[in-house]
Amino acid sequence: MNITILVNRDIASCLALNYLVPALSAHHLTVFYSARVGSKPLPEPLQRLKFFEQDFFNNFVFPLQLELANPDAAELFGFDLLFRKLDGRCTELNDINGDAGLQRFRASNPDLVLSIRYGVILKDDAIAVPRYGVLNLHSGLLPAYQGVMASFWALMNGESALGTTLHRITDSTIDTGPVIASTRLNVQTDKSYLWHVLSLYEAGCAAMVDSALKLAHGESLKTSPQTGESTYYSFPQDQHIEKFLHNGCSFFDPVEVLELAKRFCYSN
Repeated sequence: MNITILVNRDIASCLALNYLVPALSAHHLTVFYSARVGSKPLPEPLQRLKFFEQDFFNNFVFPLQLELANPDAAELFGFDLLFRKLDGRCTELNDINGDAGLQRFRASNPDLVLSIRYGVILKDDAIAVPRYGVLNLHSGLLPAYQGVMASFWALMNGESALGTTLHRITDSTIDTGPVIASTRLNVQTDKSYLWHVLSLYEAGCAAMVDSALKLAHGESLKTSPQTGESTYYSFPQDQHIEKFLHNGCSFFDPVEVLELAKRFCYSN
């Protein structure tokens, strides 16, 4: 089966690929990544978060990994090493809905599309390309936490658990498609927002792999409509960040970030 994976070039997507690529290695994989999400200026705390989510790993950790004597011995593979292992079947694509971008997307000839954190909303022409459809892994429990930074809003609201939702994308509305599976993670008050986000993806990607393999074996996926009150969240503003910090939450912990970086350098 031809599987096209859509991700964003950030540390969470990189972790997701580390879970997906080995598990789906029997299939022909193509990866397209977006290099941007949104265009509005971010409040200063979110700019610092972005540095650790994207710049630190993309610009320092992942290139350094290639300089190691044996990069394949690392526990986790950065984008640069993953690109090498995929033999060039991984390229940037920020305009998947435009004529040229859609042509590149179609050329991957996907039977199935897996979307995780991709920075572009798919429109009807792109959604119609794969015969088995588009499965999206949303890092929030739907429909209560639709939109951007669902884990931030759940932590700000004092939820005791976070989660992921695997759902179908059937149109260009955001986070509204029928649900395939969900996972849950208990909140740990001594851990940062970034730790919680990254911790969601192992179970979430396992659910995605399970669904992909079922389709590959000719099985159909059971889905259910989203039920309950839906809330769409956008990027937090200063007052939301103030409440988040007042609740004792943190966006990142440098010690946690360094521990993760070590996993790209050697295997424990």
